[in-house]
Amino acid sequence: MLAETSLSIWGWGGLGAVLFLITFGPFAIFYLAFYILCFAGGCFAVTLLFGKTNSEKYLEKCEHSFLPATQPGIHKTLEELKQESRQIKIDRRLTGASIIDEPLQQVIQFALRDYIQYWYYTLSDDESFLLEIRQTVQNALVQFSTRSKEVDWQPYFTTRLVDDFATHLRVFRKAQERMTEKDDQKLKDEPEELLESFFEAEVEMERKICRDLVCSSTRDEEGFLRDLCEVLLYLLLPPGDFHNKNMRYFVREILARGILLPLINQLSDPDYINQYVIWMIHDSSCNYEAFMNILKLSDKVGELEAVKDKAVEELQFLRSLDTAGDDINVIKNQINSLLFVKKVCDTRIQRLQSGKEVDTLKLVANFGKLCIIPLEHILVHNIALQFFMDYMQQKGGQADLFFWLTVEGYRVTAQQQLEVLQNWQKDGKKQTNQTKGLLKAAALGVYEQYLSEKASPQVQVDKSLVERLAEKLNKEDPMPEIFDDIQRKVYDMMLRDERFYPSFRQHPLYVRMLAELDMLKEPSFRGSDDGDGESFNGSPTGSINLSLDDLSNASSDESMQLHAFISDTGVCNDHGKTYALYAITVFRKNPDGSEDTWKTYRRYSDFHDFHMRLTEQFENLTSILKLPGKKTFNNMDKDFLEKRKKDLNAYIQFLLNPEMMKAYAPLALYLCDFLENKAYNKGKRDFARKMDTFVNPLRNSMRNVSNAVKAIPDSLAEGMTKVSDNMGKMSEKLGQDLKQSMFKVPPLIQKSDIDPEHCRVSAQLDDNVDDNIPLRVMLLLMDEVFDLKERNQWLRRNIKNLLQQLIRATYGDTINRKIVDHVDLMTSPEQVADHVKHFRDAFWPNGILAETPPRRDKAIRMRTRVAAKTNLLGIMPDELKHIIGADTTRKGILRVFEMFQHNQLNRRLVYVFIEGFLETMFPQYKFPELFIKLHSRSKRMEKYSQKLKTSQVPSLQKR
Repeated sequence: MLAETSLSIWGWGGLGAVLFLITFGPFAIFYLAFYILCFAGGCFAVTLLFGKTNSEKYLEKCEHSFLPATQPGIHKTLEELKQESRQIKIDRRLTGASIIDEPLQQVIQFALRDYIQYWYYTLSDDESFLLEIRQTVQNALVQFSTRSKEVDWQPYFTTRLVDDFATHLRVFRKAQERMTEKDDQKLKDEPEELLESFFEAEVEMERKICRDLVCSSTRDEEGFLRDLCEVLLYLLLPPGDFHNKNMRYFVREILARGILLPLINQLSDPDYINQYVIWMIHDSSCNYEAFMNILKLSDKVGELEAVKDKAVEELQFLRSLDTAGDDINVIKNQINSLLFVKKVCDTRIQRLQSGKEVDTLKLVANFGKLCIIPLEHILVHNIALQFFMDYMQQKGGQADLFFWLTVEGYRVTAQQQLEVLQNWQKDGKKQTNQTKGLLKAAALGVYEQYLSEKASPQVQVDKSLVERLAEKLNKEDPMPEIFDDIQRKVYDMMLRDERFYPSFRQHPLYVRMLAELDMLKEPSFRGSDDGDGESFNGSPTGSINLSLDDLSNASSDESMQLHAFISDTGVCNDHGKTYALYAITVFRKNPDGSEDTWKTYRRYSDFHDFHMRLTEQFENLTSILKLPGKKTFNNMDKDFLEKRKKDLNAYIQFLLNPEMMKAYAPLALYLCDFLENKAYNKGKRDFARKMDTFVNPLRNSMRNVSNAVKAIPDSLAEGMTKVSDNMGKMSEKLGQDLKQSMFKVPPLIQKSDIDPEHCRVSAQLDDNVDDNIPLRVMLLLMDEVFDLKERNQWLRRNIKNLLQQLIRATYGDTINRKIVDHVDLMTSPEQVADHVKHFRDAFWPNGILAETPPRRDKAIRMRTRVAAKTNLLGIMPDELKHIIGADTTRKGILRVFEMFQHNQLNRRLVYVFIEGFLETMFPQYKFPELFIKLHSRSKRMEKYSQKLKTSQVPSLQKR
């Protein structure tokens, strides 16, 4: 079938070809090919033209249908450029207070001028960019100001700021303790080792944050400030301004590197802090004793060499002066003082360089002559009692001491309550049985706690005395003197038993007690290679004792008559120290009948030194000559000064009595010298003054028995006073509570599972002082500055009670209100304006950007350190030394000073303050979590996290 089909196709095809050739001829095939070629070319041309047109129309159609409109693009930009630029109006109001806005606007103008304009004008003359940056900064400041007005700053200044500082000081103290534990002396002196110990302690305390990178690495610090500024701009700027990256980056760099970083550099510079300390207390006079103590305690050779070089320079200048007459004596005294300072510096430098540094306490204990403090004085002095209490606990005699103190407290309280009871009976009130019942319950508590067979430990006294006491308690109403016989036996035992007071006087604790009381008679000893000695209590001017041979002959004439009285009293302020001054009018009738009249001015301390000299020279006067006692607090009160004026007048008249002058003939010499119209030459030695201060006036005021024993376990006296306030509501249960509270000392700091030394300071604050702002602040600072937690809790409770009494006596119930008012004053527009002006003048003095000042010479910086330490030590009031001890006060102040001598640690404190400020400013945002993330790059945090994980694994396996 297929074969037939193919034959037919070929047959018909051949027939057609034959007919075509017969009809058109043999050349017709060429014409056919030409026609077909022309047709194909025409079709191609038509297709090309039609396809191009349709393709353009299709592409244009696709562009309009799928791509966004080009209105905000180049065409619109070109059109806007052709138009006139609109004027940007700047609203100069920022905070709502013109007194703040004016200097703040100047700061903004100066910052833009010095950080942007100087390079921007080389690129463009268009002002709109600069105006937009200014507007952005102002928007941020407006938001910042609005937010700051909504914040209550009182908790920040009275709680958070103090807690941050105290915690920083605690970390530094722990770092110092770790340094002292190291065996290598060279490592102890390396600042890098101290920084390592500090940040390790910070990790252990903060647990989630370590700021070592920010404080020690410039790159990390700049990155931290950039991140922080960007977060602030996000919170303060409108979304449109924040998403403008160019604008945001400019403002961020200005804030981070132009303002914050230079400010932090200045605030963390130790030399700047030292200068600021000197400026802050420039009104106080330089204390010579404090200066010499600083030199003797300094362990920095650079400080001593700087002071020595300055002393040598001054010596050369004084020796080059050509003077005569009275000036020569002044110059000689100055030269002697400078030579003494140079000698002290040389000796101290030789010891430090030779490694022959000695422990003063050990030296005094081995070679010094110790002052003897009677036991009766120790028991009524807070500081001395603390050391004796520690010693008695070591020897197992704490029960005897606590019994004596508790009985003393019981006697004082019982006397108070019986006086109250007598007043009630006079007024017709019937509370006799309840009061006596509570007193009896308290007395039984004393008996059961210390004297009964169940007592542990039991006070060992004659059993007959105990039995007689038990009979009295069962049959009679307890009286204040019911325990006197046994108490006297216990006192005699502590006084004479070789285990207790006699051995205590030979114990290192006794030497430490004398150091705290500032009563060490430190020996002169030879410790330098050149054989020269150093007297710790020496004076460059020699002895200051008055020579009676220098007095005028007229003063010893028996026919001379002397009269004097205090005519006026005033309060003076000299270099920041306030004291009372008494004007004494003196009349003297000479043998020739002539009379002399003059006025002389004396302070109470002059009277005190005069009294000490008289009692030393005339021992018989000790029992009859009484000087009005000192008063530690509120001693500038008008009524008190008037009373003291009368008492001192009586004192003078007693001495000027003719019978007294006849009985003690040399007394006239001393009186003439004291009443002479000149500066009183105090002949009383410094050590004698300290000893007299210890055993005489303060014992009768803030250190008396009743005040001291009121702080005994949970304050029996305080509890009984509360009972008397509302006796009708008391019951036997309250009596039992009183009895129990007398003998158990509840610690002021609550115990927790976490080591108190590894948590923030505020976590350990007692709840009962939270509402008392000054007490809370003072406790926080005193605990950390003076390390009171290392002392026994009895002393700490005593200090707390004393602080409460001091605050109440000074300010009463208005102290909290005054602190709140002071915080309001600190945040007032006037104060904020002053801070802004200080910032402006510091960075742009006279409107010109301040250049980075050159680093001061090392010798000048070292002398500034010595001056700052001297001023800090010199302004410490004597009352503080009496409360916590002189040696503890010195160590605490020097610890704080040393903390500020490390740039990295100062930076850490500044950043802690900034973090606390931002957390207070924006409490609704998660700034604590943000700071954890920003500081998370620290390798110490990684090590600490791994350490925690490894320590938790064994505990999980045990479970």
